[in-house]
Amino acid sequence: MRDPDGLIARAGVRGNPDRDQHFLVDDRVLDRLPTYLEGVSLEGDDGSITDHILEIGGGTGALTDRLLAVADDVTVVERDRQLADFLTEEFAKEIADDRLTVISGDALEVSLPPFTACVSNLPYGVSSEITFRLLPEGRPLILMFQKEFAERMVAEPGTPEYGRLSVSTQHFAAAELVETVPKEAFSPPPQVESAVVRLVPRVPDYAVDDEEFFLRFVKAVFTQRRKTMRNAIRNTAHISGLDDPDAVVDAASEELLQKRAGAVTPAEFAALATLADDVGRHTEEG
Repeated sequence: MRDPDGLIARAGVRGNPDRDQHFLVDDRVLDRLPTYLEGVSLEGDDGSITDHILEIGGGTGALTDRLLAVADDVTVVERDRQLADFLTEEFAKEIADDRLTVISGDALEVSLPPFTACVSNLPYGVSSEITFRLLPEGRPLILMFQKEFAERMVAEPGTPEYGRLSVSTQHFAAAELVETVPKEAFSPPPQVESAVVRLVPRVPDYAVDDEEFFLRFVKAVFTQRRKTMRNAIRNTAHISGLDDPDAVVDAASEELLQKRAGAVTPAEFAALATLADDVGRHTEEG
């Protein structure tokens, strides 16, 4: 495997915290990241999970090198032009062998190729936006986040960390925090600890007719998480897009209305959003 410090030296760069650049340099963590795909399988998927791995934020290629050791093909997206050029030069043989594709650009803007899994040390400043671009693709994801963000993704109802991020993430996937990573694993070290989350796509045990409205409704009520659901629904109609929040309150169960958002399960949110869609939104025809 290529030495992470050697890659940084050859690239002639230093991580820039102002540009969200913290290069992962701990060999042990780098070696473990691809292993979190082991044992993951998707129902009805005949191909291998390592057929085509996507990496967002390739940096100087330390993780790219490890992914090439386990994957048939790898595509790496890097927004820093200098780093993208370095990856193209450093991995010229793998590119010539059609095993690696380097895309120079912003992962929020470029066209992503079909992929079987994604393993990435994400730029933390845009980790949420990137994650919610990847989750609807329905592929296993092994992603590095700030630890606090990761804990919110996997949080259970009734815990302080549980919130909009928990519900939205777990709507798309089973989320598991598989490793905490110390600051010293990066160059330069970030201000906070990091964590690796494994996200395995799943079909939720509830139905949602309008996914966009469901996610917007969840976002809305969590802006008033200290209020009861009764008040949160009424106070956030301008965010959720409800035309008649009182109709929703009149139709919902009293037990649910007395709860606060932090105690409402994803399934309860789904049922409530469906009810809100039915009685609280006016169609153009209506």
